[in-house]
Amino acid sequence: MALFGNKKVNATPAFASAPVQAAAGSANQVGAFYSYSVGASQELALSVPTVARSIQMIASMVGCLELKHYTTQWTGSEYEELYLENESWMDQPDPRVTRNFLFSQLVTDLILWGSGFWYVTSRSQATGRPLSFQWLPAAMITLGDQQTAQRFGPSDQIMFNGVMLNTDDVVQFLAPTQGLLYTGNRAISTALKLQQAADRFAVNEIAAGWLQQTDASEPMSAEDLSELAAAWRNARQVGAIGALNSVVTFKEFSADPNKLQLVESRQFQALELSRTTGVPAYLLGIAVGGYTYQNAQQARQDLYLLGSKQYLDCIEQTLSMNQILPRGRYVKFDVSDYLAENDLANVEREADFNARTREDEYS
Repeated sequence: MALFGNKKVNATPAFASAPVQAAAGSANQVGAFYSYSVGASQELALSVPTVARSIQMIASMVGCLELKHYTTQWTGSEYEELYLENESWMDQPDPRVTRNFLFSQLVTDLILWGSGFWYVTSRSQATGRPLSFQWLPAAMITLGDQQTAQRFGPSDQIMFNGVMLNTDDVVQFLAPTQGLLYTGNRAISTALKLQQAADRFAVNEIAAGWLQQTDASEPMSAEDLSELAAAWRNARQVGAIGALNSVVTFKEFSADPNKLQLVESRQFQALELSRTTGVPAYLLGIAVGGYTYQNAQQARQDLYLLGSKQYLDCIEQTLSMNQILPRGRYVKFDVSDYLAENDLANVEREADFNARTREDEYS
């Protein structure tokens, strides 16, 4: 059976009434963007290229998908999914920003923090169900009843930027796994240290080495050696020529530059972060033995199944709960176009490859 049924049912939207603004009350911090922040830990994590690329790939996929509204009908042998007309919020949950932005920020929070939050900004006068939402950065959320990295369920004590919110006005998305900032904390920290070590080598414009006193009646003191090293360094930074007397020689390190830049260590750490984020290594440009051009063609399917699906399921099931939709109605991301585009791209790529092969044979 297809992702969605072939039939489409015209139905009156559940939120047909004019929206009303949710009472602000203690939520006066919501929308005060000047006070918003994603936190230092998230900024540091996103400064690691492997983490940034992993999140970018998942977020770009989730952000491009459309929501489909449907119900189910028993046919005698199975349930058939029937299309319904989309509610207004399904096409643009936050009227002030694009759907791409809202879902991309949400899935970023789910990946990094293990949970995400939307604030209900308007409701239907007739049903009281949400009509529009606004993204709340997870870094600014404090849960009074859950102080650990593991979420045990929805929180009843949600504080945003130090202000208590009405939990009825907050949609809580709970990821199936703990956030990357907790499970990958050591891997991210190691990657940052390796990057800092490589940075130190990169900004050193002169060859690494040491000065050695070769012949003298009295060894130079530590202070003299420090002054000599500083003077030598300063002279080499200014010009390409330095001067030493007959009792001091400069010996350059003969180590491989790749070792000084920790290339292998950083490559291994990138692979570790790939395991942590769940995105296949070859999708991140990390060399891994055993992958060929043929299975690399399945990149989109792999990204969907291994990286994105758990977050898509989380968002779909949360937005299908009875607090948001009437019982028996659901939403799903329409991944059929995404996967169909991939199949088409593979066909076109294979046709192009075969054409070039035939040209080479005739030339």
